[in-house]
Amino acid sequence: MSSHRPLGVAAAVITTLAWGGMFVVAESAFPHVDAVWQTAIRYGAASVVFLALLALVEGRRAFARGPELRTVAVLGTVGFAGFNLLAFVGLRWTTPQAASLIVSTMPMITAFVLWARTGVRPRAATWVTGVVALVGVATVLGDGDPLAVLHGGLGRGDLLVLLGATCWVVYTTGAAGLPDWSPLRYTALSATAGAVVIVAIALVLSSLDVLTVPTGADLAAVAWQLVYVVVLAAVVAVLCWNHAMRVLGPQDGVLFINLVPITTFTVQAFRGHAPQAGELVGVGLTVAALVANNLWSRRARPAAAGTIPAPGRVEAPGRAGRDRSLVA
Repeated sequence: MSSHRPLGVAAAVITTLAWGGMFVVAESAFPHVDAVWQTAIRYGAASVVFLALLALVEGRRAFARGPELRTVAVLGTVGFAGFNLLAFVGLRWTTPQAASLIVSTMPMITAFVLWARTGVRPRAATWVTGVVALVGVATVLGDGDPLAVLHGGLGRGDLLVLLGATCWVVYTTGAAGLPDWSPLRYTALSATAGAVVIVAIALVLSSLDVLTVPTGADLAAVAWQLVYVVVLAAVVAVLCWNHAMRVLGPQDGVLFINLVPITTFTVQAFRGHAPQAGELVGVGLTVAALVANNLWSRRARPAAAGTIPAPGRVEAPGRAGRDRSLVA
């Protein structure tokens, strides 16, 4: 396993770099292709690639009907439609930097989603580091003043991104109920279900004149952005993330999610949006809290079957160690 570790690290870095630039790239395309249609195009195209890969790797048996398909369809709708629509729409009222920082708290959100699912409270360390991470996020959202969020500093865009991140955590942790499914099968079929819902929403809203269907000229104007969000931020990123989780394990792999906001802030700095001192302090607090929580979880791994796994780790019943953590 150790001989494959460098490739796992490289895969995790590729994923987080792709996601870090995703919010900036997606926002730049909004004048021509709105958030809903951009999401529909992104996962409509990515699902075709995933299905082709699934057919090539696992064959027709991977498409066999079963009782799990309904569960996968629901989880795919919650994950792919919920996260991507909410996060991309939220970008209309928040910044890429804030969105990426909120998304980076997914490992922390996982602990509380599992609390709601299992009824077992997170450890004290999770509460402490969670509060510190929230202070860091609030510092960024409040332009250096974390108390500003209590006076209207927390916008609807930030709330939408947070809700979207929670949807993705629900989708990720739901994979533990399908221990016999490969990561590729789960990704392909759930992404397809989510894409169908997203495209349906886009078509309905367009028929009601709420949205405008992008023209060929619109698509041509943002061709490179669409290639980025489809090829790099969807297909390549998800496949690399699955490989990284398999090789590194969730405890090590989840740490790389902390590179997402750092990448976003760096990209924005190169575009002329240099971060303020308060923003840097907020990013530092959030990343430090997430790393500290991960390291603490290593020292206090759950011993009992009913104990909540460390954030980012989901163990299927009877299949300890076979993680199905996925992020898109």
